[in-house]
Order: sequence, then C-alpha cells, then structure tokens
Amino acid sequence: MDVTVVGSGPNGLAAAVTCARAGLAVRVVEAQSTFGGGARTLPDPEFPGVLHDICSAVHPLALASPFFAEFDLRARGVTLAVPEVSYGNPLPGGRAAIGYRDLDRTCAELLDGDSWRRLLGPLAADCDGVVGLLLGDKRSVPPSLPAALRVAPRLLAQGTPAWRALAGEDARALFTGVAAHTISQMPSLVSAGAGLMLATLGHAVGWPIPVGGSQAITDALLADLRAHGAELVLGEEVTGPPTGVVLYDVAPTALLRIYGDRLPGRYARTLRRYRYGPGVAKVDFVLSGEIPWCETRLAAAPTLHLGGDRPTMAAAERAVADGRHAEWPMVLGALPHLADPGRIDGQGRRPMWTYAHVPAGSTVDMADAVTDVIEGFAPGFRDLVLGVRSVPAALLSRHNANLVGGDIGVGGNNMVSALTGPALRWNPWETPIPKAYLCSSATPPGGGVHGMAGWYAARTVLRREFGITAMPSLTPAG
Repeated sequence: MDVTVVGSGPNGLAAAVTCARAGLAVRVVEAQSTFGGGARTLPDPEFPGVLHDICSAVHPLALASPFFAEFDLRARGVTLAVPEVSYGNPLPGGRAAIGYRDLDRTCAELLDGDSWRRLLGPLAADCDGVVGLLLGDKRSVPPSLPAALRVAPRLLAQGTPAWRALAGEDARALFTGVAAHTISQMPSLVSAGAGLMLATLGHAVGWPIPVGGSQAITDALLADLRAHGAELVLGEEVTGPPTGVVLYDVAPTALLRIYGDRLPGRYARTLRRYRYGPGVAKVDFVLSGEIPWCETRLAAAPTLHLGGDRPTMAAAERAVADGRHAEWPMVLGALPHLADPGRIDGQGRRPMWTYAHVPAGSTVDMADAVTDVIEGFAPGFRDLVLGVRSVPAALLSRHNANLVGGDIGVGGNNMVSALTGPALRWNPWETPIPKAYLCSSATPPGGGVHGMAGWYAARTVLRREFGITAMPSLTPAG
C-alpha cells in the first residue's frame, strides 16, 4: 500500500481521490460504521423515511471549491439544488432580513441596500478571485491581486469595530448571521473572512442543498475511489501508525494517542497545548408540516440564522467564548426539503437541522432552548414537532472523533490556524513525523466541505514522497 488515509471526511476523501488518480495504491480507514465524517446522512431512528444530515447540510463551498469544480459533482450525478433564497435572518418584532441569490433583490428589500451592495457587489462580481484568495494556501502571491485589493479593506472593516460601516440594522444582522458560521467572537478577522466568502457565494453561486442529503457528495467521492482501486475500510480505529505514507484527516491531538513517545518532543508539546474552540449542540427535528413564520418571506429560506440582531449574536458568541451559555444562543437552522422535496416522506414528515453554539464540552441538552428560539419567530412551531434528536456538544465526538468538545472547526477557526495549521510550519500539512501528513479542518483553509485541505496535503505527498509534480486530473472518466 502506497498511502493510507485515516478518516473519511471530505478532506480525507479528497486526499485519497487525488492520490489514487495519481496511480498510487490507496487505503482509507474509518472508525465509524459509515463513511463521510462531516458529510453524512442517516435515517431517523423512528421515522426512517426522514433523513438527517449528521453535520453539514448546506454546501456553498461544494459549488465554489476548486477541488470540487474539477471533480465535477454534477457530472457524477450529484444534484446541488440552488434555492432562490440563500439564507434568512428573522429579527425581533416579526421582521426579517433575506439574502437572496439575486443581489439586486436583496438590496431592494434592505433598509440601506446601497451599503450591502458596496460591501458585496464587487466581490460577487469576482467570485473566482475571492474564492481563490480565501481558499488558497496562503504561502504565495495571491492568485488574483485585484481580488486581494477588494477583500482586504472589507476584511479590516468587518473584522474590527469599524464593522459599523455597514448601514442598516437588517443588513448588519444579515452579515453577522453568515459570519457566525465560524463560531468565534465578533468582530474578528476570521469571522469577517468567512462572512465575506460565504455571503459572496450566496450571490455568486447560491447556497445549494445536495439532493438526497450531504451523503450524496461522499458517495460520489467513494465511487471514484472504488473505480481507481482504493481499499475502503469501515469500523477500524487506528491505534498505532500505519506503515508507509499516511494522511491524517483527524483532530491534531489524535496524533498524541497514535504515536505516543515516538512523537518529536517539541511537536508533542505543541499538540498538548493545542486548544479547541467553542462547540455546537446538535438538535434535529422531525416536523409534520411547514413552519408558521411571522415573517412570511422566511417560508422560502432553506438556511436560517436564528440569533436575532447583531448585538444579540455578538453577545452570544462572546458568552460561549467565555465558557458561558448565552441567554439567547446563536442557532443555525436548515430545512433541506425546501430545495429538495424528496426529503419529505410519504406521510408528509420532513427534517429540520439545527446547531446551537455552546461552550466547549457542554453537556447541556439544547433541545428546549432551540425550540424556544424558533417558537419566538414562529408561534405554533412546537405543535409541528413529531420527534427531536438532540446531541450535546460533549457527545458529538461519538459521531465524529474530530469534533472534540463539539468543535466543528477542529480548532482551526482562528486566524493563526487559518495561516499555519496546528503548529508553526512553512508547509502546514506536513508534520515532523516521517511520512505523516495532516489534512483535516485544523489545517488551511479551515472548515467547510471543500476538500481543499485534503488536496493541498495530497499535493505535498505526491511531490515529496513520490516525486510526482504534475497533479492528476480529477474530471470524471468519459
């Protein structure tokens, strides 16, 4: 075996696909009973016709990622349904701010649409440049200097107290809800960077829902691996270093357990000091019908940011960073059936996916708190709930060992990690362990279903371990 990939999240599978297409013998080892990591879909235990996305549900980066652009999900039978509404943010008092795929419509409905257009219009017009900059490996000249010149002042404005330059309470809430995907204090450069990229994608490509669930993306990657002779192993936990070259789609601290005393001392000390960020509590609902939102425009929004206005969201993120549960937690929701009607079963039941931001390692069941938040914007929501599947942050690692303390960013949602990975190294996908590389969301460019960390790590492996300098084609055969 030339290469072993430990972990089968999108980055691990992207690394495996790249190596297999370069002609290497590849083995993927996954401890769970299903492949996919953060891109899995499983049936509800009580209503098996209802499918829940285990981690991620909405995938703007699957359309924009250079890896997936070349891999071409659509040509492989994966349908990414792009809704008219990218995301919605209900506000106190029965109002809402709506981020449409259409920039003009978004601006027309905001109190100060010109401010929103100034922030995002130039970025949406240069989406490829923006994505190339923010998903780039950060070690070379930006692929698009014009994009860098557009992003930099906006990053500084929205990542600092100058974020008040965005006018209008509704526009401020709309952007803050997007930036909150990083689960970090706001304003900050890392939340602003994520907010700018995701909001840009909301207008340039939309926020798509994979038909059939996130598993469809994983299944396409697995099919390509099987076609190229890869060995796929489920239910096997790696407790010692595999032989040969290894790519780890794992939380960095897992290397302490796998290598033990064989780790170089300085690197071991760095990993022991590694800190994970705040967590999420997962709450999935099975609903009997459509949610009765006070603001009717929200009925068309598959993705929802349920944190209220900007001050409330900022206070919630500050609380969880300080180790406290927010009185009004930041809640993100998704209703995939609005873009994929096949997610409604034969009895009219449909899933609702939610996260609530909580302190790291929280053991609190957030089902009631999330229900209260939604009920506040949609009186009568409780009457629709047929089932609740709640997993506290402290238990998320049972579903995915990378989610230490419930941190879906694997410790990478900060500016230092976004540039260097878990240790200060010129190549953040390398480790000081011979033939061992890291490709999880703890390495650049960070979290999200984009496969780029896996692609960058595989690029390093091909060059340094096998002398392969030309990257293989990822396009489908035929």
